[in-house]
Amino acid sequence: MTKWIDGEGPQKDIIISSRIRVARNLEEFPFPIALTDEKSKEIIKKVSDSIIEGNTILKNDFNLIGIDEISDNDKQVLIEKHLISPNLIERPKKSAVMINKDESVSIMINEEDHIRIQCLFPGFQLEEAWDLANKIDDIIEEDLKYAFDEDIGYLTSCPTNVGTGIRASVMIHLPALTITGYMNRIIQAVNQIGFTVRGIYGEGSESEGNMFQISNQVTLGRTEKEIIKTLIEVTKQITNKERDARATLIANNRVKLEDKICRSYGVLTNGRIMSSKEALKLISNVRLGIDMGIIKNIDVKAIDTLMVDIQAGILQKIYGKNLSANERDIKRANLIRDRLKGE
Repeated sequence: MTKWIDGEGPQKDIIISSRIRVARNLEEFPFPIALTDEKSKEIIKKVSDSIIEGNTILKNDFNLIGIDEISDNDKQVLIEKHLISPNLIERPKKSAVMINKDESVSIMINEEDHIRIQCLFPGFQLEEAWDLANKIDDIIEEDLKYAFDEDIGYLTSCPTNVGTGIRASVMIHLPALTITGYMNRIIQAVNQIGFTVRGIYGEGSESEGNMFQISNQVTLGRTEKEIIKTLIEVTKQITNKERDARATLIANNRVKLEDKICRSYGVLTNGRIMSSKEALKLISNVRLGIDMGIIKNIDVKAIDTLMVDIQAGILQKIYGKNLSANERDIKRANLIRDRLKGE
């Protein structure tokens, strides 16, 4: 099972995961958009060799996957598990990914940049994720020379990543702030200090299931540690506000909140057709109920796993065949009923 979904982590009742992504490019090659197939393959070999062939403790932990060697559904599964970005599959003959055994690390090759190192941990573990990403970055840099400017920092395809090349983010579950109508204020406040709030799949995606990604927008003029420290402080403040909002809901509208949560549980355990959007909304309510002690005898890990497994690609992987949209809605409802009643 993917570590960030199934693993334990601090404050996982609200903070689902912590992610560090580091963008790097090799000095002697054009940026990926201008690469030939031949040069792309050369970069893939250089990067994979620096990990797999190197004398490091990591060399037996990674598998190299050529994007053109896997099915369209397997590509979608990797996206849904947040192991690769949608951009990586746009040029499948030129791109690859290296993933470790517990799927806490993925190294995307020839995405927007030559190298995107991603470390994804359960709960609130930004500093731990950074420590691992930094070590992997150092291992690669021992063999390969990065595109770097003494004044600017690391050079990247997109100017918004120039400098440190780091994107730090947390995926956070904020149902009470959404219910009480404070989420828009949070988004505005976060945007004013150089951070951004996005949906469950990052830039351009919508928030579903009251899940939000909070990440830095600025990579230039701040050190990696400064970026991470600020995100930690911002996340703590938002987490405290979510806890306060939950306490307010219980104090002022307990019966109404319990009704909302129990109705959601009832639909999930009895529904016969379920879209992913509806399922995520209901699962979010049930997760809130578990965290607040309203729903008992259901492990929150089972809910977190379900939140991922109901996505279209993973659902088809579970059932071992391609499904139409209507078939997916039926199978999704079946899966949810089986998992929840099995608890």
